[in-house]
Amino acid sequence: MKKLTLFLVIYTCVFSACAPRRDLVYFSNLAQQTSGEKIQSQEVKIQQNDLLSISVNSLNQESNVLFAVNSRMSSAENSFKVDGYRVAKDGTINLPVAGNIRVEGLSIEQAQGVISKELDKYVKKPVVDVQLVNFKVTVIGEVNRPSNFVVQGDNINLLEALGMAGDMTVYGKRDNVLIIRQQDGRRVMKRLNLNEQDVMSSPFFYLKQNDIVYVEPDKSKAIEYSTSTRVMPIVVASISAVAVLITAVLNR
Repeated sequence: MKKLTLFLVIYTCVFSACAPRRDLVYFSNLAQQTSGEKIQSQEVKIQQNDLLSISVNSLNQESNVLFAVNSRMSSAENSFKVDGYRVAKDGTINLPVAGNIRVEGLSIEQAQGVISKELDKYVKKPVVDVQLVNFKVTVIGEVNRPSNFVVQGDNINLLEALGMAGDMTVYGKRDNVLIIRQQDGRRVMKRLNLNEQDVMSSPFFYLKQNDIVYVEPDKSKAIEYSTSTRVMPIVVASISAVAVLITAVLNR
């Protein structure tokens, strides 16, 4: 009987240790001392259906009135700011007086230059500021707060997006994070291993507007949440308790 009790105790310990090992450390292969690396962030390119906020300042208030149509005047005397210009399917935005200006495929700085050049025909020395209003990313899966997140500015990397989502849960597979991206009219998918230092050199480490980040759960979650797994420890514990009780009674 003592052998039976010992066997059950050993079995319970082994069963409890069967859960697969999880590497919860980001960049676990990173050396203790690492030389500085150049940041390789990629410029965000303007895409169809993007919403652009455009503000214009000039030296002549009367010239600014030309662009006051469908715009919202700001408190500054010589500037106006629109709530947003939608990039059409042909890649253009329609500005008052200036008409259609193609901006698809341009960076924010390039778009400012192109718009300034067009407005220079109507406004004296215009200063143009362009911002992407609807830059958002979606983080779903094994994170603490899955949601859509609006990004201030046009630069965010994968770690920052995960931080906004409250980081991964302990079940999140850090070695297999999926990025889904709309690119040139196609859906592109890329898996990243956040246990590897080289992931920071990937063109998908810095996110673009409308990217979707999916954190896959590891197999241990399915095991731990399965009905059989929840019941088995109770059964084993009950058998062990009965065995111990029988042993105590027989030893009297």
